[in-house]
Parts: sequence; C-alpha cells; structure tokens
Amino acid sequence: MDNQITIQVLKYGNLLHYEWNTTLLEKTDSHIFVLGKYGRKLNHYTKQKVFTIEAWTVEYFSFNSWFTVSADVVGGKIQQFYCNINQPAKIEGNIVSFVDLDLDYVQRNGEWKVVDEDEFESNAIKFAYPEALIHKAWEELHSLKELIRKKTFPFDGSLEKFIDCIPR
Repeated sequence: MDNQITIQVLKYGNLLHYEWNTTLLEKTDSHIFVLGKYGRKLNHYTKQKVFTIEAWTVEYFSFNSWFTVSADVVGGKIQQFYCNINQPAKIEGNIVSFVDLDLDYVQRNGEWKVVDEDEFESNAIKFAYPEALIHKAWEELHSLKELIRKKTFPFDGSLEKFIDCIPR
C-alpha cells in the first residue's frame, strides 16, 4: 500500500475546503494516524491560497468518531493540539476526507478552549445545517472534552508514540 495519504477537508454539502498530503503511520478499521511533514503545502480552496505549514504533526482521523486531532510536535514534544468537530472521516484509496463542522477545540500553552463558534453559527445558516446536526456537533464537542479530561484514546499517549517517527 502506498503510504502517501491526502487529507481532504470538506464543508457541509461535500464542498472541497482544503487539502494536504501526509504519510501513513497506522491504519485500522476504525481510524488512521498520519504524519504531516514540516514545510508541507496546504491548498486552501475556499481562500484560494496555498499555505506552508511550518510544523511536524501527528494527526488522527476516526471513521466512527466526530472529531479529528492534529498534534504539533516541536523538539520531541507535543506543543499544541487542534481538534475539529466533524462528521466521521471516510477513506477511499489514499484519500481521507471529512465534513468539517467548524467548531474546534484547541490546546495552546497548556490551556484548552473552544474556537470558531462564530463560524459554526454563520455556516449553520449559510449551509442550512439540519437542527439534528447542530445538536450533534455540540454533543460531540462535549464528548471530546470528556475524552481529553479522562485521557481516553487517542489522548492516552497514542499520539505521542509516533513522535519517534519525526526526524530530529
């Protein structure tokens, strides 16, 4: 199997939002872990720009859960976490895609906080999110906070075990 995996982030209605390339670390029936290389290009279709990502990341995409995790690794340690609330990821060949629901839960400087609530509210109107989806997104954010608080997979050291894959 080719170990290059393209990650595609979609907006509700399956509109391509942005994408980047990663390297496969682990694949199971329920999830995938990938490595984002320092200096990779992120093609942002909504903003019509290409960004250079200046961080190594260990990333987690679940085929069952309603969140993703991207952990920035600096000097052999996770410096920050960025979690999207989204519909479960799908994999087809070497493409992993998911519908981003805007709400994000982020840890920077050791502190967790919810970001992009305003974007969630405006996109709920713009893309006509069904009421059940809006409710589900808030429910999943609450569940994610609990997983983190209880140090449940993948917040149980599972991301950290891939840090050694990053060149020093």
